[in-house]
Amino acid sequence: MILSVLSSLLTWENFLFMNVGLAAGIMVGALPGLTSAIGVALLLPLTYGMDPVTGVLLLLGAYCGAVYGGSITAILIKTPGTPAATATLLDGSTLAEKGHAGLALDAALKASTFGGIFSALLLLFLAPPLARIALKFGPAEYFSLAVFGLTIISGISGKSLGKGLLMGLMGLFFTTVGIDKISGNARLTFGIDQLWGGITMIPAMVGLFAVSELLMKIKNGDEKRGTALSYRKENLSFREFFSYTKTLVKSSLIGSFVGAVPGTGASIAAFMSYNEAKRCSKTPELFGTGHVDGIVAPESGNNAVTGSAMIPLLTLGIPGDTVTAILIGALMMQGIVPGPRMFVEQANWVYSIMLGLLFVNMFMLLQGKIFIKGFVQVTKVPQSVLVPILLVLCVIGAYSGNNTVTDVLIMIVFGMFGYFLRKFEFPLTPMVIALVLGPLAEDNLRRALILSDGSFMTFLTRPISAAFLLISLITIIWPFVRKFKNRRNAAGAVK
Repeated sequence: MILSVLSSLLTWENFLFMNVGLAAGIMVGALPGLTSAIGVALLLPLTYGMDPVTGVLLLLGAYCGAVYGGSITAILIKTPGTPAATATLLDGSTLAEKGHAGLALDAALKASTFGGIFSALLLLFLAPPLARIALKFGPAEYFSLAVFGLTIISGISGKSLGKGLLMGLMGLFFTTVGIDKISGNARLTFGIDQLWGGITMIPAMVGLFAVSELLMKIKNGDEKRGTALSYRKENLSFREFFSYTKTLVKSSLIGSFVGAVPGTGASIAAFMSYNEAKRCSKTPELFGTGHVDGIVAPESGNNAVTGSAMIPLLTLGIPGDTVTAILIGALMMQGIVPGPRMFVEQANWVYSIMLGLLFVNMFMLLQGKIFIKGFVQVTKVPQSVLVPILLVLCVIGAYSGNNTVTDVLIMIVFGMFGYFLRKFEFPLTPMVIALVLGPLAEDNLRRALILSDGSFMTFLTRPISAAFLLISLITIIWPFVRKFKNRRNAAGAVK
């Protein structure tokens, strides 16, 4: 079966449109506020009349390219192109500011490729078993997963844990604005009808990171006008790259698992991978200072989602996220109905997608290597030109999600808010984590309690939920245990 599918995949049309999708996805992913879902949706009409396999490969290229593309602007201009690249910004932009932009971009590219290929291989060999595990997730498991994700805040709060926790709580507060999904009542809208839809994450994130950074550039314009990130060709050799094998494999496993669970996504995978890499590191103090480990972990984690997100789609016919929902539409347009019978009745389609993902990630590595120097040129554009262009792109990115001016206003408000938070050295990332995970935690907490008649024991009696809560507890306690050990060792050394 695999050999026959390979013979149909290895055509110049498939390779051409695969690379067109990749290039378009990378560009969309690099633009602040434009997500992989937008990139795939924009290319969907082009698949009309195409050969079915070629059309799907075009969309898969856009999907993988957009997830990787977000890291480019996160590293170069401290503005994550997609929410999934927010964790990459922590070490990537710092390493670039130290004059190693090429090294940071190369590490992100190779880690993205590793994560993508890893999850594509998992999809090829382990799709049905992983899908059965994903089916066991109910409200209790989703809530515990969200709690585990929120514990990351303690690890990325920087010098002040108090400020990090405050930002996390503030982010959770913002997620409660709008119509309550359970009761249907308006909450914290203060009589403003435009807030009934709540505070959307994309405009808030674009405001917090992109607009606030641009405001800082405007303020410091006279001091930094005409400066650019110094760039020299730096490659992370394959020997050096594979010295991070433990981080790469662990992060790819986390991303693959998160991707296989419907309703999660690349952002959660990136933050969980970053936190786990920092927790297990012998030098956790280096994270946030331009540490390569802090780049390869989130990038391999978020790109591992691309393959595993296809698992519930192909095996169960369930879209794991917005992108896979669009892909279901694309498949059904071609008369293909995803689900368990697809493996029997249309196995050639299943293997075309699985093997196509492998080729997409290989070509992503080639495209990135060819254009990596060109990416850096964006930092040489004068600020007087760059800032207005980026502001326009931010407005487009904020508006394009729901096509409402309200989202643009939310972006502006969060941009001004983020500017003052930066001035007073409050970390922004904890708020973004809370914005991502807050709705998942609240909705599933209430659903779980409704199903259990108000009993909190449901979170402890379900094995997967209990395991996540236990890991969350260990994650919270571990930094204090490590600090205690270090103090005791220091005291012993003095004696």
